[in-house]
Formats: sequence, C-alpha cells, structure tokens
Amino acid sequence: MSPEENKEIKPEEPVKAPEVPPKAPEPKVVAPVEDDRPQPVKQSRPRGQDPLPEPEEPKEIFAVKTSIGHEKIVADMIAARAKKRDADVYAILSPQKLRGYVLVEGKGMERLRTLIKGLPKVRGVVQGDKSIALDDILGQLEPTSTVEGINEGDIVELISGPFKGEKARVEQIDKSKEEITVALIEAIVKIPVTVKGEAVRILEKEKEEEK
Repeated sequence: MSPEENKEIKPEEPVKAPEVPPKAPEPKVVAPVEDDRPQPVKQSRPRGQDPLPEPEEPKEIFAVKTSIGHEKIVADMIAARAKKRDADVYAILSPQKLRGYVLVEGKGMERLRTLIKGLPKVRGVVQGDKSIALDDILGQLEPTSTVEGINEGDIVELISGPFKGEKARVEQIDKSKEEITVALIEAIVKIPVTVKGEAVRILEKEKEEEK
C-alpha cells in the first residue's frame, strides 16, 4: 500500500440544520365594546376658518344697594368706571321711587361686583335666586315729580348745593317747576331758599312732628 493509502480516513461530521427562531405569539384581537350612550356631535369647520365662537352671557338687570340719598351719585360713579374699563354695562337707572338702590343692566353678577368694588356709598349687589325681570321694574320707569311726597312743614336735609348738609323746614312747594322753598333751621336770620325737589331728603314728616 502506498503511504497515501495508509492515511487515516476521518469520518465526515454531520451537517447541522440551521436554527429557526421561535415564532412570536400572535397578538390577541379584542373586539371593541360597543357604547350605547349617545355621543356628542362635533361640529366640523372647513379648514382656514375661525373656530365657533363661545355663547355670550345674556344681559341681566341687577340691583345695587346704596346709601339712601346717594343713588344718583353712585349711578354716575358706576357709569364713569364702566366707561373707563370698557365694561359690559348697557344701562344704569336710579328710580326716584326706589330709594337706596340703583338698577344696572350688564352681563354676570360677578363682573358687576368686580366693577363696583371700592366705590363709596355702595353696599353691594342684591343677591337673589335670579336677576330682575324687566316687567318687575316697569312701574319704576314712569316719570314722577321730584316734589312728590314732600309736604309743607316737613323737615328735610339739603343734599346738594351751597347749603349741603343743612336741615330746613319746607315753607312752599311749586309742583309745576318741581321746586320747594325752605327755611334753614339753624340760621339766625330766616332767609327763604328755593331748591329743586331732588336736592332734599326728607327727615321728618310734618304730621309726625305735630305728634
């Protein structure tokens, strides 16, 4: 035998099959649960247009409590501040029959409270279950004479003019001009003073003084 034939013949190694990675578990498909509740309808807007505006608060009428005799002063102060702050105030009413109150038409009680905060002679907004209806104040809108309810002999206080704060007795009433003539109580010399009916505040009625 030749030397090449004397070489030891090694058995061939078996060929291993390639390893196949295990398959990943397939995800479970869960059927969606149907919701029978009504769903809100979303209003779609075409592209390029502004979103839908939010609903505005309705106009309401509120009663602002004031110090008696200072209703018109308070009304003027509210009007001036509303104009300065560009507030949502549309009307201000100071009825002669409604002493100690000013009616304000605006949007929202909290907005009005913020507006009048810190104003002198203001005692706040009357809290109620709802705002005032227009039908409830129609009677206050009827014009009345400024001398209505004032009688000769009544003791009044002058709330405007050069004699502001002085007490006087009503001597004469002119209903056509809505003026009254009074005599200052503390004056040494009795001098008649003629003023408008809106310039006085009744302190004592003549009948009560007689009692």
